[in-house]
Amino acid sequence: MGSSSPRIGFMGTPEFAVEILNSLLKAHYSIVAVYTQPPRPLGRGYKVIPSPVQRCAEEHHLPIFFPETLNTEKAQKQWQDLNLDVAIVAAYGLILPKAILDAPHKGALNVHASLLPRWRGAAPIQRAILEGDQETGVTIMKMDEGLDTGDILLMKKIALGKKMTTLLLLKKLSKLGAKALLEVLPSYLEGKLHPVPQPKEGITYAKKLEKKEGVLNWALPASFLNRQIRALNPWPGTWFDVGKDRIKILQAVVIPGSFSQPPGTIIDKHITIVCKEDALRPTLVQKIGKAPMTTDEFLRGYKFPSNQLFYDAV
Repeated sequence: MGSSSPRIGFMGTPEFAVEILNSLLKAHYSIVAVYTQPPRPLGRGYKVIPSPVQRCAEEHHLPIFFPETLNTEKAQKQWQDLNLDVAIVAAYGLILPKAILDAPHKGALNVHASLLPRWRGAAPIQRAILEGDQETGVTIMKMDEGLDTGDILLMKKIALGKKMTTLLLLKKLSKLGAKALLEVLPSYLEGKLHPVPQPKEGITYAKKLEKKEGVLNWALPASFLNRQIRALNPWPGTWFDVGKDRIKILQAVVIPGSFSQPPGTIIDKHITIVCKEDALRPTLVQKIGKAPMTTDEFLRGYKFPSNQLFYDAV
């Protein structure tokens, strides 16, 4: 991009947004400001960790801003003074008030990790896997004041196989989103591309994940528990308790069949666990505070009571 390069403000926080920011930089767009969530204390030591987008911006010596809110006059004036042509938003984590959306000359474009209007909200990647969707994708939309309700510029789809995990899908959708954004951005900035309203049918909401969603309930079908494991790792994780021991399941396979034992019963030396429908066999597990290990490795140092019921199935 030359001297006429549009002035772009970028807003994003997690790994998903890094690929998109990098794609803009590689295409030589002028990023005049990066907005991201402030560094947060993480882990057992509560070490303050910068966001992935902050680290990327620092590597490229870009101006970085960390407002706790965008609702103050000071924050809005700071944004308006940037004199932006467009804002690009990808999993930023703050609600953008009208004053922020209206400040760039051509508004704000969002890279959203679902096929809108399905999975509006905070956790579209995990919800798509958890609900067993056959496909998902990315949507480039022009933002308005609603929750992911803006008009659509472009959608790109991807199939969801039975082995898809959140981490894998995150990587695939970030690359797809970056490609889609670069496809539409030039025409949009030139006024040649006009967004269309979202369909009024098929609206669903991807609510924020909660810690309690990680509990594995053997009174549910094994197919659902398998999706739960693939969707909710690395956070909040998926686990069951045996006495005082909490055991996380990181990977598992469904074992088809009808079983006479009640849900929650271990039926073989592979820790195959009876569910409401079929059974679930963990293949990668982890005790709290220990490294992940295969089931065979785990059983060398851990013994379950025979015919163990983890808890009374509901």
